[in-house]
Amino acid sequence: MDRKLTQRGEERRRQLMAFATQRFAQNGFHPTSVAEITEGLGVGKGVFYWYFDSKEELLRAILADAQLDLRRRQRAAVSGADSPSDGIERGIRASMEWSIAHPDYFRLFQFAATDDRFNGGLRKGENVAVNDAAKVLAAAMEAGEIAQGDATLLSHALLGVHTHLVHLIHRGVLEPTGDVIDAAVDFCLHGLLDRPPT
Repeated sequence: MDRKLTQRGEERRRQLMAFATQRFAQNGFHPTSVAEITEGLGVGKGVFYWYFDSKEELLRAILADAQLDLRRRQRAAVSGADSPSDGIERGIRASMEWSIAHPDYFRLFQFAATDDRFNGGLRKGENVAVNDAAKVLAAAMEAGEIAQGDATLLSHALLGVHTHLVHLIHRGVLEPTGDVIDAAVDFCLHGLLDRPPT
């Protein structure tokens, strides 16, 4: 649904999305009903359907907004870099800090990846992030700052390290400290052998 919204209308839409994000993340997408969302906000179902055609459309909007916010954070971090390898470090740090600070979004990303109704849109957003990272990795290779390799494949590897460590943090296995982010950065930039690029 694509309506021109007033400022107040946009605020109401954001309230619906914020409340639904919490409910979906805490109770699951399937068990959470439109009625639960509207009752929780003290509005009628008509208000919900003014902004969203369905619960599925609502979750798609939440996912798209969250991915956009994450990409903005990553791009802002990388734009201030002194070198391509500094950009890689800044991108990793920004991604992990955002994901740690937004556990509900992170949980919804994990759910969406397993559901055919949502994983297509999620993959599109991930592809944009991977392509952004690949450009920075390719620039670092060109500058001789990191070893040569498949920039796209390495971008997926960075995403894997990020996702797994953040998942462990949200499960309570790891503490959400700067040491975890430092370890991720060191591993992604230097690997296990800590050899300079050839």
